[in-house]
Amino acid sequence: MVYKIGIIGAGVIGRLRARTIHANPKTQLTAVFDPDQAAATRAVSGSAIPVTTLETFFEQPLDAVIISSPVHLHAEASLEAFRRGLHVLCEKPMANTVDGCRQMVAAAVAADRVLAVGFNQRLLPSMQYIREILDAGTIGEIDHIRLFGGHDGLANFRADWQYRVPESGGGATMDIGIHMADFGRYFLGDITEVYAVTSERTWQLPGSEDNAIAIFRNPEGIPASYHATWNEWAGFRVAVEVYGRLGMVRGSYGPMRNTLITHERPGARRHTTRKFYPEVILRERLQSWEVTTQMSFAEELATFLLRIEGTTGGALADGHDGLRSVEVAYAMRESSAAHQVIQLPPLGPMR
Repeated sequence: MVYKIGIIGAGVIGRLRARTIHANPKTQLTAVFDPDQAAATRAVSGSAIPVTTLETFFEQPLDAVIISSPVHLHAEASLEAFRRGLHVLCEKPMANTVDGCRQMVAAAVAADRVLAVGFNQRLLPSMQYIREILDAGTIGEIDHIRLFGGHDGLANFRADWQYRVPESGGGATMDIGIHMADFGRYFLGDITEVYAVTSERTWQLPGSEDNAIAIFRNPEGIPASYHATWNEWAGFRVAVEVYGRLGMVRGSYGPMRNTLITHERPGARRHTTRKFYPEVILRERLQSWEVTTQMSFAEELATFLLRIEGTTGGALADGHDGLRSVEVAYAMRESSAAHQVIQLPPLGPMR
């Protein structure tokens, strides 16, 4: 079967998504919606219909949609897609409000359709290495996790809606921090307790925190430290460290690399393994970060198709992952304002 897929939003991310559809033999790009006719035309590359209204978009033959529009428009487009019986792969953050995320999850369940969320950083080779190490039990039972994501601020954004409330839904926690919250859930299993301090001292944008420092815990009480910032002088950086009784594994991006440290027991002699990704670094220097992102998008698309066909598993995030990451972002701001721990009910995967 060849799946007919449409894209909502033809910016940089939408164009990368379109390329993955063109490259996959199981998918056909049917339509691209963007209010900017030129942007929609560039994304289709002559192989599909560029449209400038959602009404016309949804009149096209579709099996699924990929939503890469501004975050405050995600919920409306998703709800319409589910109303029409379509599957949805939505960019992160899933929506700019917790209520919007919950509506999307409820609509997907009611329509019995797949809702996936584009946490593509899960699929980076350095992060998949962490997953493999944990699944193999190499470092033993998890003791704690460190999560860091940052960049140097507003010059990294292409449009105001990406960093201003209410459209963005918040600041660093809804930007690079949304990936860190997802990594917390991905490696801990869930996040059910949040204590945080947020601030707006650097860029002074009301409602858009430029720093958030937090402690998470999962239902078993295993903690993770978290820092999301728009004040990282070294530029774009992502790092995840997972510690166990038998060692530690670290994965990073910007640059991409891994470190694995193991020992037979605490205090014993340690063995260190390092992984570098020169092909990724060279490719990004000669071309751009878009190549790495497109590769992760291609894997997301392939797993999305498997989900549609009824296969479970894989690294693709579902609607509950998307919901929990936004709940965590809002809980951090609530915690900071109230100086209190915020409890979240356990949330398993979507069925």
